[in-house]
Amino acid sequence: MYAVIETGGKQYKVSEGEIIYVELLGANEGDKYTFDHVLAVSGNDGVKLGAPYVDGATVTADVLGNVKGRKIHVLRYKAKKNEKKKIGHRQPYTKVQISAING
Repeated sequence: MYAVIETGGKQYKVSEGEIIYVELLGANEGDKYTFDHVLAVSGNDGVKLGAPYVDGATVTADVLGNVKGRKIHVLRYKAKKNEKKKIGHRQPYTKVQISAING
């Protein structure tokens, strides 16, 4: 059984027990989080597709923690202007484990 969920402007294909990294949710470690935007659900009775979301379908996940991704370095440079700037960025993520797919 699997489901396709939408969160943070991205789509994820998930199944029970899977661990994924999603955009920062604002939930604390140990909380339960429910994804309501379910695009498709596959089970024993076939595949249900939403238009755009499947009615009554939810995916429940356990929040394992908030983490940061690897550092990305950005260099801005303008030729002949003696101008350069080096900055870095670390994207925050939430690590979740899928516990149940309902729908």
